[in-house]
Amino acid sequence: MSKAVYPGIDEDVQGGLTHLGRIVMDAWVFGVLPETQSCIGWDYGRMQDLYDKVNQCWDEFGPVPAHLPEPYLSNHQRIYTGAVERARQSGWNPELSDDD
Repeated sequence: MSKAVYPGIDEDVQGGLTHLGRIVMDAWVFGVLPETQSCIGWDYGRMQDLYDKVNQCWDEFGPVPAHLPEPYLSNHQRIYTGAVERARQSGWNPELSDDD
């Protein structure tokens, strides 16, 4: 049985707008990871460690992106705007369906 791994944000579904993709993007926002790190092949234990680090950053500033200080705010806007654009180009629809 092979170990489950994250496919990397570039291969993630919905243009990376998944729970794990958002962890990666938030790690970029806070500088926990360089934006060149896609986390391809990371096992879920390693992703959990990343989640814990990112969660500590959010705990410091609160859960509302608009309340982030610079440069985190501009990083968040740039990273998430790009992700939404890429997701829409790949067919992602932000409207919830009956399956969501």
